[in-house]
Amino acid sequence: MSVDTVSHAVHPADSPAPAPDARIEALLRRDSFIERGARSRAGALLDAGSMRELAGPFERIASPWLAMQGLVTQSDDGVVVAKGLLAGLPTVVLAIEGAFQGGSMGEVGGAKIAGALELAARDNRRGIPTQAVILFETGGVRLQEANLGLAAIAEIHAAIVDLRRYRPVIGVSAGTVGCYGGMSIAAGLCSYLVLTREARLGLNGPQVIEQEAGVAEFDARNRALVWGLTGGEQRHATGLADACVDDDSGAIRAIVAALFARGVPAQHRSQQADVYLAALARAATEEQPTPASVRAVYPGEA
Repeated sequence: MSVDTVSHAVHPADSPAPAPDARIEALLRRDSFIERGARSRAGALLDAGSMRELAGPFERIASPWLAMQGLVTQSDDGVVVAKGLLAGLPTVVLAIEGAFQGGSMGEVGGAKIAGALELAARDNRRGIPTQAVILFETGGVRLQEANLGLAAIAEIHAAIVDLRRYRPVIGVSAGTVGCYGGMSIAAGLCSYLVLTREARLGLNGPQVIEQEAGVAEFDARNRALVWGLTGGEQRHATGLADACVDDDSGAIRAIVAALFARGVPAQHRSQQADVYLAALARAATEEQPTPASVRAVYPGEA
């Protein structure tokens, strides 16, 4: 199945819409990726029976900083590192658990992701073509760990840039937490990025923008505005994501495998800064942007 096929299957413009009963049946048959936890998501991507977890919960590598502040810890610090095969190829899946601390990135969780990416790069240098998938469900840095979390995110950025020279690094954000802050930069550094319609991607979250700029600038309660500007469909249409797929585990696994088959892109999106800076220069800042005006500015596919 091609990338375009999967992408277009979400919103077929040239075919009649299915009857309501058919849509309900299709929805009931769907294996929702969003409803899975981080560990289950990793297992759904890897070939059956191949998943092996590294630095798992029984090793109890929890954040020391949350406990000092009287906050509940989690024995995997909200990050699952899974190694296995995807379509028969060595793959490491780094899944962030959005249900723990909003998927925030602290020292331990960040070190698990950066360390796994660095080991994958080392495998490639030794002749083992290991590829990586990062499942983003994160509000960004964990405020309780401040600079340590930021340092960990910087290490993740460096590790992605190192590994993507050998094999693609694919980012997936399904929802419902979204992908924000420094981890949105990590998503931008990936070789390919896959979103669902329910996903959201942005440097700052809606509440942060409203708090800093005021409700007149951005109403965080306006769900149509939030998804219209930062949702998965819009990000794909404006060229900031490579595919927008249904919330279906099989569809997401298929698109990830198809993107790995493409190999390392000739030029990563993050290496096209001139293109995006030129687009920003054309944006009219005196008016509230709309989904349509943003699509008119950015060099997307739609």
